[in-house]
Amino acid sequence: MDFDAELIRELQVDGRASIHALAGRLGQTRAAVSSRLNAMLGDGTVRVIAAVDPVFLGQHVLAHVSIRTHDGVEPVAQHLRGLSETVLVSAVGGAYDLVTEVRLGSMPALHELLAQIRALPGVADINTLIYTDVVKGFFVSEYHGDITIDGIDTALIEQLQRDGRISYRALGEAVRLSPSAVTTRVQRLIDAGVIKISAVEARGLAHRQLSMGVGLNLAGTDDQVAEALRTWRGVDFAARTLGRFDVVTTLVEPSAGALYASLERLRAIPGVESLEAWFHLAVLKEDYARTLRSPGGGIPQPIGSARG
Repeated sequence: MDFDAELIRELQVDGRASIHALAGRLGQTRAAVSSRLNAMLGDGTVRVIAAVDPVFLGQHVLAHVSIRTHDGVEPVAQHLRGLSETVLVSAVGGAYDLVTEVRLGSMPALHELLAQIRALPGVADINTLIYTDVVKGFFVSEYHGDITIDGIDTALIEQLQRDGRISYRALGEAVRLSPSAVTTRVQRLIDAGVIKISAVEARGLAHRQLSMGVGLNLAGTDDQVAEALRTWRGVDFAARTLGRFDVVTTLVEPSAGALYASLERLRAIPGVESLEAWFHLAVLKEDYARTLRSPGGGIPQPIGSARG
């Protein structure tokens, strides 16, 4: 067993799982789990953070944009990193040079952003996939609607966005509530799908994990493929899409050989007609934290749960 990889996977499912619970699930001592977790948090191998569900923020349109560039990727990548709409920017090897994931409130807003990206100096062309259904995503928590949050909830979320494993005692001190009252509020936010607390692992050639994006074209229904991706531990993300692929997914493995084995496994899933892959050379931005405060300092009202 790859101890670090399994520990990170457990934290991706539940970022606030206790050391005792993690030790039990992994069959390790509490001291061993605590030591490895502290080491990985300390050297930046992994971050545990809270992210607000896109729908709660009014971000009904999620899309994946592939970009081909002239004369190097850095000038374009630098611009993309500075956009509030981008949650992921990655330099890739494959048919395109960069990929980015964007989250916006409407289709007109997406069209406006795509026009802006096309007009950037150095952009040769782009290709867009629109997510119709996120099958698996550690920071898409399926907001259920019908919940109102107040200033204390917002302050708690902001603390958890910086450190998803901050103690309830420290949270209570930050908002002047008891640890038990804070525990109740945080659990309410999680249960309602307002936030998801999960782990983000550093990926790319300079890190211990390698990442590959894969677009799938399917024959017939996609239910079996979606279920296979949902339960596959090596899959970080999967979504049904509109565009040149029917499904897009992200594989994360510790070696090139493991990625090759995963690609072969993907090809063998009944219903997969063909696939195209791109290698994530360097993840340049991965930031799912979004403020809940409006420019005027107000708190957002509940938003319906239907995706646009």
